[in-house]
Amino acid sequence: GQNGNEGTLSDTCATGRYKYVNIGFLNTFGNGATPGLNLAGHCNPASNGCTSLSGEIKSCQNQGIKVMLSLGGGAGSYSLASQEDAKSVADYLWNNFLGGTSSSRPLGDAVLDGIDFDIEAGSGQYWDDLARSLSAYSSQGRKVYLTAAPQCPFPDAHLGTAINTGLFDYVWIQFYNNPLAQCQYASGNTKDILNSWNQWTSINAGSIFLGLPASPEAAGNGYIPPDVLTSQILPTIKSSAKYGGVMLWSKSFDNGYSAAIINS
Repeated sequence: GQNGNEGTLSDTCATGRYKYVNIGFLNTFGNGATPGLNLAGHCNPASNGCTSLSGEIKSCQNQGIKVMLSLGGGAGSYSLASQEDAKSVADYLWNNFLGGTSSSRPLGDAVLDGIDFDIEAGSGQYWDDLARSLSAYSSQGRKVYLTAAPQCPFPDAHLGTAINTGLFDYVWIQFYNNPLAQCQYASGNTKDILNSWNQWTSINAGSIFLGLPASPEAAGNGYIPPDVLTSQILPTIKSSAKYGGVMLWSKSFDNGYSAAIINS
């Protein structure tokens, strides 16, 4: 959602190459802030311009694709001040994006499948409370999926405590942009990323995914050529009981990468 030229959500789902799509980002929320959605050039939420995405979200869901709203990201103003603040944010998310009712739903009447935590700023406090509050809404009939995108240094500084709740269905680890942490691929070196993957398999989560840049331009470092991924990395990690697949950042950079690895 961070490049208006990347095609529509419907186009993305129609490729048949994605099982999960994160809409990014709700990057202003918490600590008394008025929640703010930033979908770059796709639409202007200030003028209710993003409600038109509702039909596209439903189209994806009708194809069996789960669509999540991603919180945070690399830029924005977000934090949680207390347990009460976490509960307040959870209530807002439920009423405006999930199964609740609000007269001002930013993405229209589509009911998203869940919430993705891409927390890259602030402290690690109260994200576990947010996860618990959101998970509690699953008791109202429709499951609220919880997903997370931690950085590869283990445990993640922002999300470690939240992930330890065991409430997350999918965790897509960002194995990029952490060159000094020895947890990602560097040219000719698969050892670090494989060792890091093995650390991450210990978490209490439904499935874990290998998060990668979809092109060399998608991240400062950590890009893995498709042939290296399919021949030297996937054969090893796919034996993990919790292996869920590959996550790519992002649709705008995916100019052939997913097509090159989809059958691996």
